[in-house]
Formats: sequence, structure tokens, C-alpha cells
Amino acid sequence: MTLQAERAPRGKSASRAPLIGAVLVVALVAAMAYDTRIVTIGSEHDIQAEAFSPATFGAKAFPEIRASVEQRAVDASQLAGELAADKAAATEKHGVSGGTGPVFPVTFTGTVGEGRSGIYKIDVPGMPAETTVRVQTGPAVNGTDLRDATGEISFGQFKNQIEYQNAGAAINDEVKKEVLAGIDNTALTGKTVFVTGVFRLVNPKSWLVTPVGISVQ
Repeated sequence: MTLQAERAPRGKSASRAPLIGAVLVVALVAAMAYDTRIVTIGSEHDIQAEAFSPATFGAKAFPEIRASVEQRAVDASQLAGELAADKAAATEKHGVSGGTGPVFPVTFTGTVGEGRSGIYKIDVPGMPAETTVRVQTGPAVNGTDLRDATGEISFGQFKNQIEYQNAGAAINDEVKKEVLAGIDNTALTGKTVFVTGVFRLVNPKSWLVTPVGISVQ
């Protein structure tokens, strides 16, 4: 009799074990649900949406840069004269400071001379004889002149230097697609071109222009 009386509580305790386990599982699931964030693809919390896409950036930035350059572009011979007279004043008036030198928007019509690797000399009427004007026509478009042309794109907008460089390269890719794709740069010598673009003033006697618009006659 005594043995049976002692066993009864043990049986009751054992019967409670599944119930306690079930309660713990429910509590754990509830805690997990409370701590779980449902993320919609493309939302502000989507990691993929937050990742930097150079191609997307370039496609959005280039039309804005092109519009700014076209609006501010200065006739090449006029700009050359202003730079010769007072470089600081010309830079303040027309240039955008940054990098290794200020970036200037420029426009001109000229005759295409000899070229190498898609970079052609342009004979521009009214330019000083000692100043060489060259234009990038692809397939490679180098430099960050267009990225820096408006002063609206800065390093602080990017996570690191790699993203900043990739932004410039992506803008150059847009130039190749939107400006240079329809141009046969193997047969430009001797033709007349109308160019609007930018150059970084490093050597006042050598302008390397990256175009935002070019037409061949």
C-alpha cells in the first residue's frame, strides 16, 4: 500500500512533461515570429536593393550630367582666351573644382586629324596654335571627368573608393552606348565634327575631351 502511494505522484509528474514541452515550443515559435522581419523584395530593407549597382547609377546619372554640360558649355576658343587671360577667374566662372584639376564644359566644331586608340586630334578654328584638342571616341573611354563635371557627385555618397571609381566607369559606359555607339571611329580623319563635352585642365596646352554629344559631317 505504501509503495503504490509513493508511485502515484511520479505518474502525475510524468503526465505533465508533454504539456510543458508543448508550452515551451509555442513560446519559442512566438518569440521567433516576434523577432522575424518580413522583407519585401525591392523595399528599403531588402539587402539586394541596398547593394550598389554601377549600371543603374550610370544610367540615371548620365542624362543629368549631359544636360548640365550642354547648358554650361563654353565655346572652345573663348574658353582658351579666358584661361590665358586669367586662369583663376575662368575656373571660377566655368569650371568645377575637384580631383587633379578643374573640369570644364566645352563645345566646338573642328576637323578631325590623326588618331590613335580612338583618341583623335581636332583642328579647332580660333584655338591657340600651342593648344592641342583631342577627343575620346572609344572603344575605351577613360577618366572620371564626367563623374566630376557637375560637382553633384562626391565620394561621401559612396561606401568606399571602389564604388566611387565604379560610378565613374559606369557613366563612361553610358557615353559609349548613348553617344559613341553610332560613330565609326575608324574613318574620322578629315571629317568635320561638332563636339560638346568636358575636359580636366591638367596641362593648359593639352585638352582631352570626353564627349556628351558628337556629330560627324
